[in-house]
Amino acid sequence: MKRFVPLAVLLLAAVLPYSTVSIPGVFEGPLNSPGTLQLLAICLVFGALALGYDLLFGRAGLLSFGHALYIAAGAYGVDILVSHYEWSLWAAVPVTVLAAAALAALLGSVALRTSGIAFSMVTLAFAQVGYILVNRDPGGLTGGEEGLPMRTGSLPDALVGVTNTVNLYWLALAALVIVVLVVHTIDRAPLGRTLIGLRDDERRIAVVGLSPYRVKLLAFVVAGALAAVGGVVYALVVGGASPHVASSDFTLALIVMAVLGGAGTRWGALAGGVLYAYLDQRLARLGGSLPGPFGEPLFVLGTLFILAVYFVPGGLAGLRTRWQPLQRAVRRRDPVGSTP
Repeated sequence: MKRFVPLAVLLLAAVLPYSTVSIPGVFEGPLNSPGTLQLLAICLVFGALALGYDLLFGRAGLLSFGHALYIAAGAYGVDILVSHYEWSLWAAVPVTVLAAAALAALLGSVALRTSGIAFSMVTLAFAQVGYILVNRDPGGLTGGEEGLPMRTGSLPDALVGVTNTVNLYWLALAALVIVVLVVHTIDRAPLGRTLIGLRDDERRIAVVGLSPYRVKLLAFVVAGALAAVGGVVYALVVGGASPHVASSDFTLALIVMAVLGGAGTRWGALAGGVLYAYLDQRLARLGGSLPGPFGEPLFVLGTLFILAVYFVPGGLAGLRTRWQPLQRAVRRRDPVGSTP
């Protein structure tokens, strides 16, 4: 029955916009209200971004500080093509994702010549160049510090307007499904076992005749393409691109999501991304009504992260392993069937 749990969750998520149920304290309106659907869409996008990043961090053991660069490439790429050059969305999306994958291949081929903290610093340097470039607004393309609102003239009518927020929600859900299928297909394939081998002991992979560099580069390019897909959908959901998606803070948030959910686990990063996005959005809206430092979302998120790392080192995915011993202890104490 466990095999059908993801399918049941997907079906529930797909029909959720038809529900008029209200959950006070959790959402500001009914489940089918535009505000709630947009919040859920952002959560789904962040879940996809965290899972895509975990392909590098949790599976291959590559700590990249520049992953936000490829998210920004997706967000700004599709926004520039649609807003400035009036491309149709369906033509702009594949071109943007392919361009981001090519960028990841180019920069990854350089960064992966190093390892460890040097690799992290090289990826951070590339990301900072992208962040500066976005803020400088070259040719008036990126909008500088103000960001680039997406013009709706070239977008499909089904994705424009508050009444069509439900379609953006389904689009975010579809993007999440794509990322899940890609990552889990890699997990089941020989490539997934090779990535785990690279993470644990790179020399063993080299001994069996495989090239660690090529395997890591392949993972880097796939993760970059998945990040671009998430960036495209994020730009559509929020209505444009902003420099925040290109900042190193965004990559640090991805690391927090992966660790919070459980890096390298099947569903941990996805759950961590959804939880982080929900708390970030809700705390930002409630910030003015909370006392003292609790009005700062980063303070609350940082505190929760520290507590989670200290008390649940394996993240949300580690709760199951911690819960199983307690279940076994309860079964042993179960008086049913015991003799006096």
